[in-house]
Amino acid sequence: MAIDWFPLWLSLRVAALSTAFAIVFGLWVAYLLAFRAFRGKEVVDAMVALPLVLPPTVLGYYLLVVLGRTSPFGKFYEWITGSPLVFTWQAAVVAALFHSFPLLVKSTRAALESVDTSYARAARSLGASEWRIFTRVTVPLARRSILAAAAIAFARSLGDFGVTIMIAGNIPGRTQTLAVAIYDAVESGNGALARVMVLVISAIALLILWVANRLAPRHLFG
Repeated sequence: MAIDWFPLWLSLRVAALSTAFAIVFGLWVAYLLAFRAFRGKEVVDAMVALPLVLPPTVLGYYLLVVLGRTSPFGKFYEWITGSPLVFTWQAAVVAALFHSFPLLVKSTRAALESVDTSYARAARSLGASEWRIFTRVTVPLARRSILAAAAIAFARSLGDFGVTIMIAGNIPGRTQTLAVAIYDAVESGNGALARVMVLVISAIALLILWVANRLAPRHLFG
């Protein structure tokens, strides 16, 4: 049985990119929610968590409206790159990001808030700026928990299906991720191929969860 491994490599690339974006933006958002008081903080917190509770079809519809060729962002992206965003592998990255971002922010916020504040007070008394305290004190002390959260976000990105198929589609050799390929194999009656891909993604997910459990303090995920 010949197996096309493109969906696996695409899924790994999509998961890696979405996790990288989630770390960059998620650290900043987690910092704001953990250490800053501002008007509308509860609203921001709720909006961050919203993708966790929305049905994938609803989230996918919102993204189609925001990223579509007729939307302002869609037009701007097409003007910059020369091609639309929807139904491309880049759209799969966006889909994975929207499902992994809340997990990373929630876990990272908990990790940052668990750091002993006496270290930050000591650094502040020595004249360190808030940004320096965050990057040189708080983040290093919470790095294991943050890495564990990133691993969970990667695993979540790897298995995204609902949003991906709505905004990236199911184009073999272009946008077909592993989760979508499994669905395609089942629908076409190719049970043998589906079983192989299911075992592969399950093994990868199990490995990632093992790494996350090794990194994270017990209180982070349960």
